[in-house]
Amino acid sequence: MSIRHALYLLPLLIFLGLSVYFAIGLQKDPREIPSALIDKPVPQFDLPPLLADVPGIATADFGGEVVVLNVFASWCIPCRAEHPVITRMAEEEAIPVYGLNWKDEKEDAIAWLAELGNPYARIGHDLDGRVGIDLGVYGVPETYIIDKKGRIRFKQVGPLFPDLVREKILPLIRELQAE
Repeated sequence: MSIRHALYLLPLLIFLGLSVYFAIGLQKDPREIPSALIDKPVPQFDLPPLLADVPGIATADFGGEVVVLNVFASWCIPCRAEHPVITRMAEEEAIPVYGLNWKDEKEDAIAWLAELGNPYARIGHDLDGRVGIDLGVYGVPETYIIDKKGRIRFKQVGPLFPDLVREKILPLIRELQAE
C-alpha cells in the first residue's frame, strides 16, 4: 500500500476512533460525579445550629445509624424543588435527615424553612463554606448517604427526584440499615 492510499484511510481511522470514544462516553451518566470520599469517614467538623431549637451537626453525630445529609441553601432553586422529596424521606420513610445550610445568610435560611417546613433532625450552618469544601461540595443541592460507621457511601449531585429516591436511594439505605 502506498502512502497515497494510506492518506485516504486516515480520515476513516480518525472517525472510527472518535466514534468509539464517544460511544463509551455516552454510556456514562453525566449527573454522577465521582467523589473521592466514597467509603471514607465523614471529614472532621463541628457546625453551629441554624435554628435555636434544632441541634447543629458535628462529625461525632454520624455513626450508629444510617443518615442522609442534605446540603441546601435558601437561594437555591433546585433545593426548593427537592424539598418535598426530602420531607417525605424524613416523615414517611422515617429516615434521619440532617441539613447542612451552605453559604447562606442565617435569616434567609430560617425564613426559607419557616415557609417550606423543616424536615431536618439536625441543621448545621456553614456560612463560609469550609465544611462544604471538606465534603467536596460542587454546588447545591447535594445529598450524601452516611452509613452506621460514619462513612460516606453515596453522593448525589443535584436535586433528588421521587424516582431516584425510590429506585436507588431507598434500596441503598435499606441495605445499609440491614448491615
